This record gives sequence, C-alpha cells and structure tokens, in this order.
Amino acid sequence: MEEEHLHDDLQAFKARHFQQKLRSFSTIYFLLALSFILLITLFAVSLSKVSAISSKLNEVQPEHKQNFSSRDFLLFPCGPFSREWEYFAGKCYYFSLKRMSWHKAKAQCEEMHSHLAIIDSFAKQNFLMFRTRNERFWIGLTDENSEGEWKWLDGTDPKNSFTFWKEGEPNNSGHNEDCAHLWGSGEWNDVYCTYECYYICEKPLPN
Repeated sequence: MEEEHLHDDLQAFKARHFQQKLRSFSTIYFLLALSFILLITLFAVSLSKVSAISSKLNEVQPEHKQNFSSRDFLLFPCGPFSREWEYFAGKCYYFSLKRMSWHKAKAQCEEMHSHLAIIDSFAKQNFLMFRTRNERFWIGLTDENSEGEWKWLDGTDPKNSFTFWKEGEPNNSGHNEDCAHLWGSGEWNDVYCTYECYYICEKPLPN
C-alpha cells in the first residue's frame, strides 16, 4: 500500500516538475519572441531616422554645391576647370605656351570654343600689351580674303573701331604678309601666316 502511495507521489512530482519546465520554456520563448519584436521595432525606427537624415542631407548638399560654385566663380571667373584662362572686362583670355602658325593657332582656339583675340579698345590693347611682355602673339586679324582689306575674325573692320599698327605697318613686305600679331612693344604688325609665334584666344564668360 505504501509502495502505491510512494509511486503516486513520484508520478505527481514528475508531473509538477514537467509542468514547471513547460512554464519555464514558455516564459523563455515568450521573452525571446518579445525581444525579437523589440529588435524589429528598433531597426525600423533606426531605418526611419536614417532615411530622414539622408533626406535632409540631400536638401543641404545642393545648397552647399551652389555656395561652392559661387565661391569658385569669384576665384576663377572663367570657370574652375579653365584656370589657365585670365579674366578681363567681361571676357576670358588664353595666352599660349607654344608657337605655331596663324591658321593652326586659329584652329587651336576653336577647339577650345573660342577665337583669336579681337582688339576693339585701347583698354583691351593695354591689357594684352602688358600681358604679352614683348613676345609675339597672333591676334584674329587678317587680310587673306582681300589684300589690304584687314578684317577681324568676326567680320568687323578695324578702321571703324580701333587700330594700333606699328608705324609703317601694315606694309605687306614680301607680298605674303596676310596675318597680324602683337610685335615689339605690343603694336600690331603684319607677317606671313606660316610664321610661328604664340597666340591669344578669347571667349565670353561661361554661363
């Protein structure tokens, strides 16, 4: 009889112990599930904040780029990628470091979306004279189309605007002096177009 009671007590103890384990596992699973939900929620909130910050940065960046561009324009009015160009009176000028013929110089300027310099005022002449420092530089003046009728590359006649020929020039010495360059102290001189000297390109300010 006592053995039966003892057996029943053992069975009851095992049942209670199993139920306790079951409750413990249930609690653990519940906590794990709750932790997982909290992690998902935290991740979603963090992702939302990151998206908001990224959106604000995207709004700030164009303003920053614009400020940089404005600042850069003040330092390099001819463009940050055209630092070898010099600004004067609303135009940009490039002074070559290589010598070549007039036609090659003209082509080089055109490749840089510009043209050989056109001098239509004493202010521009003075700027170019000072900058060329007595070297010889091609300008965009020629009488190739009609001997003696000098024209700038834009078709204008220097007689109707401004001239700065050296005394006695143009003289067409040798009968083939059809292109003009700055010569000596910066005065204009006619010379044969295959002569090799430096050149000056001119272009408007970039938009």
